[in-house]
Amino acid sequence: MSSTTTEEEPRPLSDTPTRRSRWSRLIRELWFHVIIGAVLGIAVGFLFPAVGAALTPLSDWFIALVKMIVIPVVFCVVSLGIASMDSLRRAGRVGVKALTYFIILSLLSMLIGLVAANIFKPGEGLDIDPSTLNAGAVPVDEHDSPGSVVEFVSGIIPESLFGALTGHTILAALFVSILFGSALNVSGEAGRPITRALQSLQTVVFKIVLWVMWLAPLATFGALAAVVANYGTQSLQQLGYLILIFMGTCVFYVIVVLGVIARACGMNIFSVMRYFKEELLIALSTCSSEAILPQLIKKLEALGVGKSTVGIVVPAGFSFNLDGSAVYLTMAALFLAQAVGVPLDWSQQLAIVGVMMLTSKGTAGIAGGAFIVLASTLSAVGGIPLAALALIVGIDRILNEGRVFINVLGNVMAAVVVGKWEKDFDPVIARQALARRTLT
Repeated sequence: MSSTTTEEEPRPLSDTPTRRSRWSRLIRELWFHVIIGAVLGIAVGFLFPAVGAALTPLSDWFIALVKMIVIPVVFCVVSLGIASMDSLRRAGRVGVKALTYFIILSLLSMLIGLVAANIFKPGEGLDIDPSTLNAGAVPVDEHDSPGSVVEFVSGIIPESLFGALTGHTILAALFVSILFGSALNVSGEAGRPITRALQSLQTVVFKIVLWVMWLAPLATFGALAAVVANYGTQSLQQLGYLILIFMGTCVFYVIVVLGVIARACGMNIFSVMRYFKEELLIALSTCSSEAILPQLIKKLEALGVGKSTVGIVVPAGFSFNLDGSAVYLTMAALFLAQAVGVPLDWSQQLAIVGVMMLTSKGTAGIAGGAFIVLASTLSAVGGIPLAALALIVGIDRILNEGRVFINVLGNVMAAVVVGKWEKDFDPVIARQALARRTLT
């Protein structure tokens, strides 16, 4: 009896160290630091607007650091992914499957934005006179236009083989990485030392990534402080209905479209979001998909997606599979048409979708790419004055929150789908990884 008593008596006290250990683990989690940075940033922006407006460089510096390391990450991951494949034929097959998925999802995203704008008509009743708009407020440079197919292809090809690795264009780096990885794949024994060197380089590069990511809470603090200080609630009051409809459409897209895709892959979309909560929070606060690209690649591999599939799908996805931007483009175009009183029939609306499907693939790596695609589409289709873009300049940063969230989550699911399609995805490892993340 005495032995039983000694085992049962300490039981109430055993919860205390457990709670303490959970709290200590929570304090060490990056996502928790990001949330603290977000709360403090919003508070500073509201209470001390002058200070908040001056904190923009914190976010800018973080994004600059990320851009500094993104190209080496893409080079290492893509080159090693292709070099480790059984054959180049498989690499080509993965690429074709990824592009097929990207095109289908981009088209679906644009049609969802189109339908939502037609149902809820967020711009109807505004009756804006285009002549009263300030065209100078539209931050679009004609030199940033996506241009022709010839210009797009010319931009992918760098001046030198390793010149792409010192620039900021992901598409050019992706092109060189594919070439380099393909050459390693067919070089056999002669290429093994270079492959091992690349593996060592990748280890070093990801160590730098880890250091940079711990600056994310500061970037979040600066970004949200500046946004709240610069815009406050004025933009929300003026164009609140558009923001509400767009965010509601984003929620619908995540729960229904990505939810169905996740279920087909044997996962729950909410578990996936919990697993990638750090990356989603950082992307939301900084409005930069590139900021979480290296970490996303590592966690997808830990989720059971093959290294070679991740290496091809994810870097390509951040150039060609921007589902959130696709939803935004059609909804924003119809909002502007409704706001200035320009009627568009279904044939004209589908023409806009067709133009956007082409122009949206030419803005990878361009800051404010979705806004530039919208401007170039309005110019190409005609009817809607370009000055109408001034209506949404003030809330573009807010709308970008929804765009970035879906872009990131959409590319996560793209890697899983292509991995499952290619039989390069382990659902058992995925369930284990999601279960561990849910418990922490």
